[in-house]
Amino acid sequence: MSGDFTQEWGSERARVADQAAMRLNSAPAADGGGGGGGTFASTPAQKRSAANTIETELEPNTKKATEYADESTNTAVKGFDGWDAAAGLKKVADTWDQQVKVLMGRLGSEKGSLRGASGLFVQNDLGTGDGFRPLGSQSKLNGL
Repeated sequence: MSGDFTQEWGSERARVADQAAMRLNSAPAADGGGGGGGTFASTPAQKRSAANTIETELEPNTKKATEYADESTNTAVKGFDGWDAAAGLKKVADTWDQQVKVLMGRLGSEKGSLRGASGLFVQNDLGTGDGFRPLGSQSKLNGL
């Protein structure tokens, strides 16, 4: 069983690596997607939508799945009380909880970044525009 998994895992990794190499070596798509050219990443509305999806779906569903896994693992730990398996399951559960904590932090960070990105672009645009205003007031072309 273990050998089958190792072989399947190895072939799957090779397949994904081949697909990634093909994408990296290909020319940009005609519509500007997937190849580097074209439009900027997303609109403010798309960023808000992504942040809302993180908040309303990913975070609560991840928390729910974690709680379910914790309950099942705690039941198994109690069932193996006194055996080495209980200590092993406890260690796995602690590692899992730490990984979930990191994931939840990352989701929160991404959500905040998505919500803050639009404002940063607008501030940058306004600042750049303000930087050009003094030049326009000195131009001999004003008023023509």
